[in-house]
Amino acid sequence: MNDWTAALALFLLLNLVAGLARVWRGPTPADRILAAQLFGTTGVAIMALLADALDITSLRDVALVLAALAAVAMVVFVRRVWTGQPDPEEAADAGR
Repeated sequence: MNDWTAALALFLLLNLVAGLARVWRGPTPADRILAAQLFGTTGVAIMALLADALDITSLRDVALVLAALAAVAMVVFVRRVWTGQPDPEEAADAGR
């Protein structure tokens, strides 16, 4: 791994620390989930960078799977929280 790759990986890790601060402080659930989305995308970027630097093709595959999962998680969040749709489990519990 050359110096440029190491510096870029360090920069991405510092972005994760900034995102962690946003998760702790909030102030809204939307801020927290968007910071969690930052973890996903930054983690994918770090894995792709390391896969290229260390020539590990399986790590590239893991990064692609995590990118797909992060996209699905964001769609679920938007449909449930921002649109105000009730959680089916909570609605079933409230009817009892």
